[in-house]
Amino acid sequence: MRIHSPFSLSRFWAIVVKEFIQMRRDRVTFGMMIGVPLIQLVLFGFAINADPKHLPTAVLLSDYGAHGRTLLQAIRNSNYFEFVREVKTEQEAEEVLARGEAQFVINIPPNFSRDVLRGEHPAILVEADATDPAATSNAIGSLRVLMTTALQQDLRGSLEYVAGNHDPIELRLHARYNPEANTQYNIVPGLMGVVLTMTMVMITGLAITRERERGTMENLLSMPTRPFEVMIGKVLPYILVGYIQVILILLAAHFLFNVPVYGNLPMLFVSALVFIVANLAMGITFSTLAQNQLQAMQLSFFFFLPSILLSGFMFPFRGMPQWAQSVGEVLPLTHFLRIVRGIMLKGNGVEEVVLQLWQIALFAAVVLMIGVKRYRQTLD
Repeated sequence: MRIHSPFSLSRFWAIVVKEFIQMRRDRVTFGMMIGVPLIQLVLFGFAINADPKHLPTAVLLSDYGAHGRTLLQAIRNSNYFEFVREVKTEQEAEEVLARGEAQFVINIPPNFSRDVLRGEHPAILVEADATDPAATSNAIGSLRVLMTTALQQDLRGSLEYVAGNHDPIELRLHARYNPEANTQYNIVPGLMGVVLTMTMVMITGLAITRERERGTMENLLSMPTRPFEVMIGKVLPYILVGYIQVILILLAAHFLFNVPVYGNLPMLFVSALVFIVANLAMGITFSTLAQNQLQAMQLSFFFFLPSILLSGFMFPFRGMPQWAQSVGEVLPLTHFLRIVRGIMLKGNGVEEVVLQLWQIALFAAVVLMIGVKRYRQTLD
């Protein structure tokens, strides 16, 4: 009778070599082990910034006096504000905030310079898009300091009496859409997009890959159906699942977190449909690339991680460097977050939503064409 030694170095090394060989063959898993840490390092090291600066700012200038220009120059020099346009009316200021073209609107009132010289402490109205409190809090804090220091050089000598014991300028801050800076107003609507991205991409990728693993793909191949018909038939049930998720999140937002819905719900459901289709198309494309369900899940995570970090859900979008914002603009979650927050918190309608919606639709069309082409190659 042969007695085996309790530990054999040769057997142990054979198992190690076998694992390295399998790791080399499974390129998706190997790529995940190398790629995910690198992506996290780059995103958290370079792209994530909790102190956003150069925030787009519109100016409603009703006084072109010297003190108004000095104040605006001090605001610009703080680096928190970047003047992108001058608006002429309150209505135009309202529109740029609603469309997300500006994070702030600074209103210099008529006769501002005259009132400063008279010591009447004129008020500067600053309207802020407060849907994401983290994006505006530091900038607002810098404004409070600037109201005290901006005109110090102008009010010296014989004009020192103007400041007296009070600040020469009064700051009136109007936090629009989320006046109490409630983070739930920002997070809960965003969760709708995050949940749909995670579930739709992963479930679709797993469902089609499962057909291949179980051998039932041959049954689909033998049917007199076109590739596009097969794909539509596979994803249609998940569109209904996605709508159920949207309804549950809306109910939870209203009854559990008291998040308001000021906009058009039918428009929200139409936007959700386009977004669901975009994610399902991404899942279909991944399923044509994956050899098994594990790879499909890994590819889905590879798409989900940048989406959640670069879309503006976890960190302020405008705090990221320009290259990260460019990557984020490609992701459908970025545009869907703007749509959902705009409809629920700002009361946005079709005019404010349509540009973001077209970008999601374009992403869906491109990815769907790639998925259909890959699926046809699978049939061949």
